[in-house]
Amino acid sequence: MSSISDYVDLGQPMFWLSVASIVFNPTFWNTAARSEYHNKTITKLFGGNSLYGCYALAVTIFTIGIIRDSIYERALRTQPTHPLLTGPVSNALALALFTSGNILVLTSMYALGITGTYLGDYFGILMDEMVTGFPFNICSAPMYYGSTLSFLGSALWFGKPAGVVLTGVVFVVYKIALRFEDPFTGGIYAERERKEKIEGKKSR
Repeated sequence: MSSISDYVDLGQPMFWLSVASIVFNPTFWNTAARSEYHNKTITKLFGGNSLYGCYALAVTIFTIGIIRDSIYERALRTQPTHPLLTGPVSNALALALFTSGNILVLTSMYALGITGTYLGDYFGILMDEMVTGFPFNICSAPMYYGSTLSFLGSALWFGKPAGVVLTGVVFVVYKIALRFEDPFTGGIYAERERKEKIEGKKSR
C-alpha cells in the first residue's frame, strides 16, 4: 500500500527551496513595509519621494513573486505524480481553480491600483475609502486566496501531491501574514481618521 512518502519526495532540494521562497516573500514585504512606515527607509533611498519608493517596492515584490512561482514549478517537476491527479476531472478542476485564482488576483489589483496593491498605505499613500466591491465582497484578501487557488490549480494540473503540500504552506503563510497585516493596516487608517477629526475641530 502506497504512502504519502511515495508521492512527496522530501529529499528533493527544490522542494525545500520552494518552501523557503514561499515563506520568504511575505516575510520580506511585511518587514520592508513596516520599516518604511516607522523609519521611511525606502522613501529615503529615493530622495524623499514616497511614490517612487512604493513603485520600487512594487517592482521588487512582483519580481520575487515571479521567482517564487518559477521555483514552485521546477519543484513540481522533480516530484512524483499521483495517478488519481492525472485524469480529465483533475485537469478540469485544475483549470477552474487556476482561472478563479487569477480572476481574484487581477480584479483585486485593478480595484486597488498599484499603490493600493503594493502597500502604499505604509508609505502614507492612503486610499480615499475602503474598497468593498468585487472581489472584496467575495473574500477579505482576494490576492492571497487567489494566489493560493492558483498554486493548488498548478499542483493538480501537474498531478503532484507535493504541490498540494506546498499549497498548504502557502495558505498557512498567508494566514499568518494577514494576522499581522490586517490590524496594522487598520491602525494606519484609524490614525488618519483621528487626525482628520482633530483637524476638523481646529477649523471650526
